[in-house]
Amino acid sequence: MKKSIGILSPAVAWGTAGRAMSSKFFLMALAIFLSFAQVVIEANSWWSLGMNNPVQMSEVYIIGAQPLCSQLAGLSQGQKKLCHLYQDHMQYIGEGAKTGIKECQYQFRHRRWNCSTVDNTSVFGRVMQIGSRETAFTYAVSAAGVVNAMSRACREGELSTCGCSRAARPKDLPRDWLWGGCGDNIDYGYRFAKEFVDARERERIHAKGSYESARILMNLHNNEAGRRTVYSLADVACKCHGVSGSCSLKTCWLQLADFRKVGDALKEKYDSAAAMRLNSRGKLVQVNSRFNSPTTQDLVYIDPSPDYCVRNESTGSLGTQGRLCNKTSEGMDGCELMCCGRGYDQFKTVQTERCHCKFHWCCYVKCKKCTEIVDQFVCK
Repeated sequence: MKKSIGILSPAVAWGTAGRAMSSKFFLMALAIFLSFAQVVIEANSWWSLGMNNPVQMSEVYIIGAQPLCSQLAGLSQGQKKLCHLYQDHMQYIGEGAKTGIKECQYQFRHRRWNCSTVDNTSVFGRVMQIGSRETAFTYAVSAAGVVNAMSRACREGELSTCGCSRAARPKDLPRDWLWGGCGDNIDYGYRFAKEFVDARERERIHAKGSYESARILMNLHNNEAGRRTVYSLADVACKCHGVSGSCSLKTCWLQLADFRKVGDALKEKYDSAAAMRLNSRGKLVQVNSRFNSPTTQDLVYIDPSPDYCVRNESTGSLGTQGRLCNKTSEGMDGCELMCCGRGYDQFKTVQTERCHCKFHWCCYVKCKKCTEIVDQFVCK
């Protein structure tokens, strides 16, 4: 008896091969999509709460309303859980992010990289994917902004889980001065900011010794540096009591420093930030061991800064073309440095400002409007 040998017809053979190839292409496409989705997820950030976001709308704060947290882009799973548990906190997380963004833009207003926001989800764009000293500052100042906003919200009675500061009386406070009032609750602000802001980094799992693990350590360090800067700059504030301002009695409490002082302090840390690398044990160590090791309040970075002179889509640099510069300055805002040697264009503009102001009894100030034509300079 002859055994029958199965031979596929050309149509069937092509059909089988086609299905196999289609399956391979499908798996490849799925892998590409998932990797792209991961990049998008990584690009989103809780900083988006400081932009035009539902978190800033008071009408979304209904007790037990779950849709709020699902509307917020950029939150990690841990941050979403905290959002569900502490919905009344989210408005102040957003305020903290906004404060940090504004302070970043103020501190870098005369630099080639000026902390520009590019969209409402990633906020600063691809430039934050580089572990540069600019990224270090951004993480620190935004974490500091959250501590600032949360501490003040506690004092103002806006949150259900905290109130006025319970900080211990300073030992050097004169004995006849009262320690009380309602201070900024920096302890609570620090703790909640640490739990919320660091949640994203602590959820990310990468191989020990990888670049991604170095970035996580860098981000966590700079988050902590921002929080500690707010904590260390808080000081005692006092108010006098007595007949006709005699100040026979003083009441004192703990008060946050003006956030501009926090920004100034972090800008100094930016200028002296430490370059780091990952050692064989998976720890960050200084590239140059001759310098003192960075403290918990110092900023650290692992990548050199990209070239901010020219626009580059891959690094996220916006370039300096079209930026205003100061013709007479020799600093970073001067046309020579800001324009990276490309030169500049000059044009005239009309500026209007208040002038010849007079105080009238009682009680208002009346001013005139003065206009003048001024020269301005823009990078080519």
